[in-house]
Amino acid sequence: MARSVITDPSMAHHKSSPPPQLRCGGRVLDISSPQVMAVMNVTPDSFSDGGQFYAGTSLNLDSILAAVEGALADGATLIDIGGESTRPGASPVSQQEECDRVLPVVEAVAARFDVVISVDTSSPEVMRGAVDLGAGMLNDVRALRRDGALAAAADCGVPVCLMHMQGEPASMQQKPEYRDIVAEVKAFLAERSAACREAGLLDNHILWDPGFGFGKSLSHNLQLFNALPHLAETGYPLLVGVSRKSMLGAVTGRDVDQRMAASVTMAALAAERGAAILRVHDVRETADALAMVAALKKEKDQA
Repeated sequence: MARSVITDPSMAHHKSSPPPQLRCGGRVLDISSPQVMAVMNVTPDSFSDGGQFYAGTSLNLDSILAAVEGALADGATLIDIGGESTRPGASPVSQQEECDRVLPVVEAVAARFDVVISVDTSSPEVMRGAVDLGAGMLNDVRALRRDGALAAAADCGVPVCLMHMQGEPASMQQKPEYRDIVAEVKAFLAERSAACREAGLLDNHILWDPGFGFGKSLSHNLQLFNALPHLAETGYPLLVGVSRKSMLGAVTGRDVDQRMAASVTMAALAAERGAAILRVHDVRETADALAMVAALKKEKDQA
């Protein structure tokens, strides 16, 4: 792929090839080929899998550990643990409630499995607590804009994924508007990356997530997806999460529990377009699709 011409001054120093490895705390993640991140929502109300790890009102750690074991056997190399639902219309939770949901799970998974643990959070207390217990990546839908989050991420010293979202989960899907969706998402992520560097985060610890479904119409989502190669040329590794989302339902007419085929197709296409990490619910099927993408690429490179 040709080197892109970067006109944004905040990105003028940035190389166009993503790092082949991410140092995630005590573990190293190879992203020279696309990796599978398994979704583990320890929430009662997430859009696809909310409540699946609860027995009554209490988290069932045994069921979570069994799910993690299954995801690793199916091909996941990251586990993304989240304690706040960010589905459209979701209500916020307190930092204490989020800590109560997330931290025991991080501790249990870190003690049992040799895997990179990502924590899907915007809360400084959760970030610090999770990394202290063994998490190796922070995944923030608010791109470290919550009070104290930037300083907490800098203190934690692990890779951070910055996501674009217009508005807040409770209202983000109420008539989202852009003049140029791709340019605006890229500019936002570039600005947040500059803020991270200024706060002391390492440039090679920053990942980008375009934020599919977060304050975007179907057309916005499709335009962004087509622009993944352009975003990948910035050199920031891309994390893409479209698994089971409403954009797939809008195209296929399928309910959330019938979107696996569309989810896997989009994951494979995202990998071809430069995604480094695919955040998914259907791990085995996605891993198989990525294996085929990799085999095709290898054959093409050797031709």
